[in-house]
Amino acid sequence: MRTFRTTLLTAAAAGLAVTALAQVPAAAAPAPAPPKFLSAGQLPASLTPWTAGPVRQGVPSEGSVCTAGIAPAAGTRHRDFRTELDTGARQTITVAATTAQAKALAAELRSALETCLDRLKEQDPGLEGEAFYQGRVDIEEGAHVYSIDTSYPEVGSTDIGLYSVGRDGRAVTVVEWGQLGDLDGAPLEGFKNTTRTAVAKLY
Repeated sequence: MRTFRTTLLTAAAAGLAVTALAQVPAAAAPAPAPPKFLSAGQLPASLTPWTAGPVRQGVPSEGSVCTAGIAPAAGTRHRDFRTELDTGARQTITVAATTAQAKALAAELRSALETCLDRLKEQDPGLEGEAFYQGRVDIEEGAHVYSIDTSYPEVGSTDIGLYSVGRDGRAVTVVEWGQLGDLDGAPLEGFKNTTRTAVAKLY
């Protein structure tokens, strides 16, 4: 009888131990590190040094006229850059919930860049310009580069903008660069290198 009782007590203790272990919550997996942004030194070469602003949450409140309203505020951060001359840049990163959503977002952003000049001309009939697709950058899931050259003949002002959209998994980044002048004076190859670095740094 004593042996039987001891066996029962041992089995009961083991059952309690299993129950206790089952009630202990599993340790949560550490959250993945957020994608990294470009540094000032990774922007295309300029006559004066680049200065990097802070990384801010959400979509930019102004600027980014070609892609405004496309990326969701949730999961998006951005960073502005400037020089002492009339040159500025911006990087925006959005982390989508799924890879499929990131792929769709990248496609929508590309479409917005491809139609940007036509939309700007509709809003401002006095605007003239040329837009070109400048090719693919082979990095991760790929990046695509565009240029938009605009001018106001009445006042003689010209502006050139370089843009890229790249993706690595669930992360999508847009890099924008702009200054007074035209495409001939823009650092296109340097911008492509910046785009390559921007996508490579995401993860």
